[in-house]
Amino acid sequence: MTPSAAGDGNAVALPDYAPIPRSALGPALNEQGYYVGRVERNLYWVTDGTYQSAFLTTPDGVVLFDAPPSIGHNLRRAVDEIAAAEGVSNQVTHLVYSHHHADHAGASSLFDGDVVRIGHEETWRLLLRDDDPSRPAPEVTFADRYTLQVAGERVELAWHGPNHSPDNIYIHFPDHDTLMLIDIVNSGWVPIYNLNLSEDVPGYIKAPATALSYPWQHFIGGHLGRLGSRDDIAVHQQYIADIEAGARQALATVDPTPYFVKYGENVWAAVKTYLDELTDLAAAPVIAKYTGVLAAADIEVFTTTTTFAVLQSIRLDLGPSGPLHP
Repeated sequence: MTPSAAGDGNAVALPDYAPIPRSALGPALNEQGYYVGRVERNLYWVTDGTYQSAFLTTPDGVVLFDAPPSIGHNLRRAVDEIAAAEGVSNQVTHLVYSHHHADHAGASSLFDGDVVRIGHEETWRLLLRDDDPSRPAPEVTFADRYTLQVAGERVELAWHGPNHSPDNIYIHFPDHDTLMLIDIVNSGWVPIYNLNLSEDVPGYIKAPATALSYPWQHFIGGHLGRLGSRDDIAVHQQYIADIEAGARQALATVDPTPYFVKYGENVWAAVKTYLDELTDLAAAPVIAKYTGVLAAADIEVFTTTTTFAVLQSIRLDLGPSGPLHP
C-alpha cells in the first residue's frame, strides 16, 4: 500500500491498494447504475455493484427480496424492465426482509399499496423499535420456518439462530437452485470490519456451514457485484478458519505478564498493547495469504478487526477468558 495525492489545493494522501482479482468483479452496470440478470428461470437479481436484491416474477405479480436504498428506484426500473420483456405483471405483491438493517431494507417504503411484507418475528420487533418509516414492519412473521407460495412458486424461509444480526434468515429457492443469505459471505471479497459488522460471532462463523447444508448452485450474498458459488463459501470458510487458528496460537503463546509489568497501574495500556500484539500476530499471515485471492485482503483493517472480533469471541464466548487465579 502506497499513498497517492487526490484533489486540488489541499491534497489528501490516499493509499493505493492491490489490484482487485478479476474473478471478484461482476457484470458492467447500465447507464442508470444497475445490472439486472436472470439467476434461473423467473428468478432475477439486481446489483449496483455494492448491494444486491432479488425478485421472482409470477403471473400474479412480483415477489421482492430486500430493498437496499443504494439501489433505490432502480429496483422499480429493474422490475419494469424484466416484466416488460417477459410479458408479466410488474406489480410488487410481496416483499421479504432478510433482516431489519436499513442498508438492505431502507427502500421498502417505495413499494406500498397492497404489498405484503414478510419477515422473522425478531425483524418485526426490531423494526417497531426503530420506528423508521422507510422500513414498515412486516405483516406476516414467523419464528423458525415459513413457506411462501405465490402463483405456484415456492420459497423456503428459515431462521437458524442469530448470526450477522439477531433476525438474519436463510432464503432458499428450491426450484431455482439458489440460496440467499445476506451479510455473511462477500463472494470473492473479504468481510469488512468485524466480520461484516456482525453481532453474533459464533453464529456468523457457523452460518456458512448451514448455508452449504442446503442444495443450491447460485448464491446471493447481498453485497458487491456478482453472484456467488459453493466454492466462494468454501474459500470464505478457510479464510475464517485461518484467522481462528492464528488467534488460538497467539493466545496460547503470547505471555501477557510483560505488558502488565511495563504499564503498572495503567491497566488499560497493558490490555491495549497485549491485545494489539495478539491481533497483529494472528492477522498478518492471513493478510499475506489472501492478498490477490480475496479482493481487499490487503486492506489490513478489515482482517485485523475481524481477527480481533474472533479472538475476543474465543475468549468470551467459548472460554476460558484467561487463567484462573489460584
